[in-house]
Amino acid sequence: MTEIAPIDLSNFVTKERLSIHEMDGRPFRPAVPGQRWGENWMYGWFRTSVTVPKEAEDKRLIAILDFGSEATVYVNGKVSGAMDLNHHYITLTRRAKAGEQFEIVAEAYAGHEGRQPEVGTSRLCVFEEDVYQFFIDLECLYDLRHHLDPKSLRAAEIDTALTKVFAAIDLTLRGKELGENVKQCRRIMEPLLACTNGSTAPTLYLMGQSHLDIAWLWPIEETKRKIARTMSNQLALIDEYPEYRYTQSQPYLFQLVKTLYPELYDRIKHAVAEGQIIPEGAMWVEPDTNLPSGESLIRQALHGKRFFKDEFGVDNQMLWLPDVFGYSGNLPQIMKGCGIHYFGSVKMFGTYDNVVDPFPYNTFMWEGIDGTQILSHLLNYGDYYPIRINPSFLISQWNDRVQMEGISSRLTQFGHGDGGGGSNRDDLEFLRRLENLEGVPKTKHGSPIDFYEDQIAKGVPDAKYVGELYYGAHRGTYTTQGLIKKLNRKAEIGLRETELWSAAAQLLQNKAYPYEELEQLWKVLLLHQFHDILPGSSIHRVHEEAQIELAKLNDSVYAKAAEARNALTDGDESHMTVFNSLSWARRELIALPEGAKGIADGNGKLLPVQEHEGFYYAQVEAPSMGWSAYSVGQAAHEAVAAGERAVSATVTCIENEYFAIEINDKGELTSILDKETGTEWAAANCNVMRMYRDQNSDFDAWEIDRRYRLAPIELNTPAKIEVTASGPLFANIRVERELNTSSFIQDIRVNAGSRRVEFRTTVHWQEKNKLLKVDFPVRIHANESLQEIQFGYVKRPNHHSRPHDADRFEVSQHKWSAIVEPNRGFALLNDCKYGISVLDHVMSLTLLRSPTWPDETSDHGIHSFTYGFTLWNGAFVDSSVVHEAYELNHPLSVSSKGCQITKQSFIQIDKKDIIADTVKLAEDGSGDWIIRLYECKGASVSCKVTLTLAIEAAKETNMLEEVMGELPYDGNSIELAFRPFEVKTIRLAVKGDGV
Repeated sequence: MTEIAPIDLSNFVTKERLSIHEMDGRPFRPAVPGQRWGENWMYGWFRTSVTVPKEAEDKRLIAILDFGSEATVYVNGKVSGAMDLNHHYITLTRRAKAGEQFEIVAEAYAGHEGRQPEVGTSRLCVFEEDVYQFFIDLECLYDLRHHLDPKSLRAAEIDTALTKVFAAIDLTLRGKELGENVKQCRRIMEPLLACTNGSTAPTLYLMGQSHLDIAWLWPIEETKRKIARTMSNQLALIDEYPEYRYTQSQPYLFQLVKTLYPELYDRIKHAVAEGQIIPEGAMWVEPDTNLPSGESLIRQALHGKRFFKDEFGVDNQMLWLPDVFGYSGNLPQIMKGCGIHYFGSVKMFGTYDNVVDPFPYNTFMWEGIDGTQILSHLLNYGDYYPIRINPSFLISQWNDRVQMEGISSRLTQFGHGDGGGGSNRDDLEFLRRLENLEGVPKTKHGSPIDFYEDQIAKGVPDAKYVGELYYGAHRGTYTTQGLIKKLNRKAEIGLRETELWSAAAQLLQNKAYPYEELEQLWKVLLLHQFHDILPGSSIHRVHEEAQIELAKLNDSVYAKAAEARNALTDGDESHMTVFNSLSWARRELIALPEGAKGIADGNGKLLPVQEHEGFYYAQVEAPSMGWSAYSVGQAAHEAVAAGERAVSATVTCIENEYFAIEINDKGELTSILDKETGTEWAAANCNVMRMYRDQNSDFDAWEIDRRYRLAPIELNTPAKIEVTASGPLFANIRVERELNTSSFIQDIRVNAGSRRVEFRTTVHWQEKNKLLKVDFPVRIHANESLQEIQFGYVKRPNHHSRPHDADRFEVSQHKWSAIVEPNRGFALLNDCKYGISVLDHVMSLTLLRSPTWPDETSDHGIHSFTYGFTLWNGAFVDSSVVHEAYELNHPLSVSSKGCQITKQSFIQIDKKDIIADTVKLAEDGSGDWIIRLYECKGASVSCKVTLTLAIEAAKETNMLEEVMGELPYDGNSIELAFRPFEVKTIRLAVKGDGV
């Protein structure tokens, strides 16, 4: 390129979000080279005007703009591209006209690391097109030469040609003379660039793409600019290279452009209609798939696919999750249920030094825990980092495959990413030369769906992988940023409650169902399940903003759920109503409304109560997915004499009908005696707090080093222990203790009639680079443990016999994990803890971490959470472990108002292992009820689902609520047959008689 004039800039800085139309009247001042500008989180707006000089006539005119940082560039009021690490100039015109003017405005980011950007030298240049094309030709052949057999004819011919080129080129020439010189050299290389492959050359299906983390080392506010930069860059390339196809995932990003850059969005819509931009990826964002609930993953697909269909008329077929930290074993069933046929990722091969048993396939059928199979392809790791398309890259894409037989093609993405960007002009020029260049894999450029359809046409490789795609790295993401994970769990539960009770209120009280509000609330949650937000691997501002937004979300959804429940009551404040959202009847301890001391059931029978810390408690019953009404009063009733109490506590022992538990001076359990069998369950002290030094060589927030157990931190401080409740309904021992530089308070709680022991814990966490676990060594012998995942569970080894076994030293879970013998079992339950390790007979629940990068204050502060255990005698399939875990997470809800119908149940299921996970109104606004059920124990089960409501029509749908067929029904009941872990969605037209 040849500089023809300097570009003078002026600027101002702000923390406001501004549009280009808000520049008038702003205090622009000269910005000279060497000048520093801005502060953390600020933006600088720059502007200039250039006039095309005569010497640029008919040439490509570019602006090299140096603001010292990444910037969004507008030319004549239109978003036209970006200045970033991989895009170094803006093309003003490909054929300049003397006297033409260009108004340039740019919004540049000052960053957030305390280093002010420095204005550099900006220049107006003529791009020497002939010279550029010569160097692309030259690099193409020169790079290819290094991958050929040096004794081959092809290598010899390239050597001969390049020798002639090096003899002919004269880079001392300028202007037209240089142009003629490089054209001569290009003619020498032309025959060699025309050589094509034979019939056995492999094929690479190339997908133009740019991975853009919605939040990571930058906040969402910066992503709003990054997507505009990325899309405008790609549109500029599409305009010049009509054969170029660009794939962009994540509907949320399109929504940002639609809202913030309407002119750019109009251009995107046109490019989609022309088939040049391909919106593909299926989910609202690219979420973590270990931590969100099954319903959350369904809603990711529902809202993602709906957006792309409504906006562009396309139906996504591929789930594209390039950078997610492992993939749930039930994801194939969720994909298929949402009309997604293909899966693509990059991450499985990017395990750094964390894995000793690499993943064995590139193209394979992935079979989920229920038997569903999805055609899947894993690309080479690093494909979304800055990579230049050239022969080396394409050859390595084929040579670096792990599957040496049975495949003749691969899917490959290109384009700079992580922070967006996409392809640049070099990539597309190389691709024009590399479609079928001898010595380089053939290429086909277009939609990723072309690759999968070709696989099906040729025959899917005989390769199948069963179960989860466990990612052998980033295991710390199950635990880091514990508050975000807790808020996520609570929001998922709150949204479930809101949908269920809003559906009931609409049917029985004609209360409008909040369709629009629920969609917006769901999208807030789905956004924060992005794979660097929910896992806790972003900078502090991202986490701080996520905590605020998720807390607001919880306030909203729980207020809406309460509003819907209250609509079902009659306002009688002498009564209260207890609501149960789970699909089985429950008997549970609740706190009475403030001021109430006594309670009676619908028959007037007084119930025992227990006073504790200013409130009165009672055990009440509530039917499946319904409510019971109770009267309340001022007179307390204790019907159980002290000597007859089944539950009691001292500072060294707590017990009920089922357990007798002994406690030492640290709050550890020295004995867990099963009264039913006389069995001792504790193999050593249980509820033992373990702290370890937690320092990693890299990726601090992401990783737990496999050697962490070699660096324990002693925790020998005795605890202060007191009894705060001793029956008749529950007993509670309070433990207060120092943990290194932190402290915790724990209530060990046992209820009468319950097989669950709870540890209600508050930790004031003040550690750095420490890991806190709690150990339960139990007298169970098994070679594997069970961990709940979405709509089921997976079995994982609890030993390190083989490399892949040893790699899974820390795994993810949802509400429970268990070790099981054929006739008994022990399970740990939790209300927000997703990380666990199980080695031999020791279950270690991971409670807290404190990494220092990229968020130096990770998890500092107060954390409140509950974990617990349950044990049973008998087969796992007959156990109540799933119910216990649900009940820990879904407490009964109490309204301080009564109800005319004292007992109501909407749905009853006659088999306890069929769970009604979601009840809502249909997305289409028809008023039909949607019920999503699943089999939770891995067994084939037939069941009857009975509704108190009158069924007028019944259909089975996919997970997107699209009808697949009619369902027979008998009055108000339906017979259903489930395969192991099957999820079913049924759609019912129902009629209610009102309350």
